Amino acid sequence: MTLVEKLKLVRTALYVPAINERALEKARGLDVDMLIIDLEDSVPAESKADARVAAVAEVSKGFPGKLVAIRLNGLDSPELAADIKAAERSHADCFVLPKVEAASDLDPVVARLPNPVLAMIEGPAGIYNAREIAAHAAVAGLIAGVNDICADMGIKPGPNREGLELALQSIVLAAAAAGKPAFDGVNNKLDDMGGLEAECLQGRCYGFAGKTLIHPNQVAIANAAFGPNEDEIAKAEALIAASTGGAQRHKGKMIESMHVEEARRTIERSRHKIGS
Repeated sequence: MTLVEKLKLVRTALYVPAINERALEKARGLDVDMLIIDLEDSVPAESKADARVAAVAEVSKGFPGKLVAIRLNGLDSPELAADIKAAERSHADCFVLPKVEAASDLDPVVARLPNPVLAMIEGPAGIYNAREIAAHAAVAGLIAGVNDICADMGIKPGPNREGLELALQSIVLAAAAAGKPAFDGVNNKLDDMGGLEAECLQGRCYGFAGKTLIHPNQVAIANAAFGPNEDEIAKAEALIAASTGGAQRHKGKMIESMHVEEARRTIERSRHKIGS
């Protein structure tokens, strides 16, 4: 299974600061599909060097049953060169690059990285260029950076993220055109579990493969929202069993081969272990 295929099965991706040893150890026992060990926003400037050392060491220990990514500092950051040197020694499955605005931004970085990247789309230029970014050979998927999108574009999202709809759907569309997954942005309201669930269900409706998270308490809700439930699995199994090929009527609906393939993906998503 390729990295892109594995990423398409990821329901949850949890950011963990590279300098938070306790949180990284706890993450080993969480039912989260991917960890993103962070060198960027969650790490203060004076701790960047220590964070790089810690990230490489933690990845080398392994996180069984999980994909592991390292988020580097931004393309315009003075820390990026040192991040890349650390990444060259790392066994991470992939790397997260913040604030990618054009496919050409990637070339100087990905040439030195041992594995593909997830490109974060975090502003208007990145949204406009998302199709070319997603199509880049070194890109395995896209991540919506909703906080920066809102800040850069002056968006004040309503209860259903109305102001973000075009940006989010543009990111999903670009990733889908390249045959790669897209991941929804984080939810900052740590005490609003109902709001998180609604946001996850909305993200799944838009076509996101999974959700990026900032707290372990968000994992269970996001897993449930982005993973098929028992009813969906049962319906998928029944559809596959009833299919005879071509178009036909099934439980009051017309189905054809595309619906059978979708049902098979549902079964695969419910059964497959993602880890590297």
